[in-house]
Amino acid sequence: MAGATAPLLGLQKKSLREQALAALRAAITSGELEPGRHLVETELSEMLQISRGTLREALRQLEQEGLLSAGPRGRLSVRHLDAKEIRDIYSVRAALESLAARTLCELPDRQHVISSLKTAIEAMAAAEKSSMQDRVESDLEFHRTMCRLTGNETLLHSWEALEGSIRMSIMFAGQEKGVRNMSVDRHYDIVAAIETGDATLARNTIREHMDTAAANLVA
Repeated sequence: MAGATAPLLGLQKKSLREQALAALRAAITSGELEPGRHLVETELSEMLQISRGTLREALRQLEQEGLLSAGPRGRLSVRHLDAKEIRDIYSVRAALESLAARTLCELPDRQHVISSLKTAIEAMAAAEKSSMQDRVESDLEFHRTMCRLTGNETLLHSWEALEGSIRMSIMFAGQEKGVRNMSVDRHYDIVAAIETGDATLARNTIREHMDTAAANLVA
């Protein structure tokens, strides 16, 4: 793990676990820690300048997020997705976000919803000139916002449980394919469908969005 880049070069004393999580998550989603890579606790704890106990807490969280997988004797490695797993992830996303879209369509007053979603898209547009990590985060924030605005906490928690897997699916495909799925226009289509209040149109728009995204990632 020689020559590690900034995300893995030491941490400040404040909230070491959270900083370790952020650094490791960034290293994984940027490809610094590539899919299939076995993680050695002694090396990581020394590099991050944290105790092995704190490191293990962070690694457990990343495993729950779907960024790491456990092999024989519980040895952790960076998760590697195959094409079927990506299709499965986006199929579940489609179901969750279709429910979100339908719920939002049923609201008697959707103006605050539309305003919030358009603000999230504006953030996506602003991130187009930023790093890949910022683009991924702004894209995820749009979809997270859509789920959060439903007021359905179970739906939101279910969606958030997929975040790690979504990030790994982008890693699997590579930056060029990942960026294609972050088109601002494609996300405005979702907002426009919700704004009509037509639940069927909104669900179909979401499903088409997810089907196209999955096909693009595994192409």
